[in-house]
Amino acid sequence: MGEIEQRLRIPQPSVSKHLRVLREAGFVESRVDAQRRVYRLRPEPLMEVDAWLARFRRFWSARVDALERHLDRMEQLSPRKGKRR
Repeated sequence: MGEIEQRLRIPQPSVSKHLRVLREAGFVESRVDAQRRVYRLRPEPLMEVDAWLARFRRFWSARVDALERHLDRMEQLSPRKGKRR
């Protein structure tokens, strides 16, 4: 937990709350090692979420690509009045 605090620069109570939620959801598991609690990421639930999101990625990626092409065309067609920041 201390390593997470240092890397993310968030207070220990916030780290504890987030880890508790992740543990209750099954995304991490923990074990006690002397005075420390050691957390381990469980990849299986994350793989399930990734598989569920895959259909949405397929749906949205084509639309986001089309939006990007449209915006590029709009930018090329619009007259430039001054510099953009």
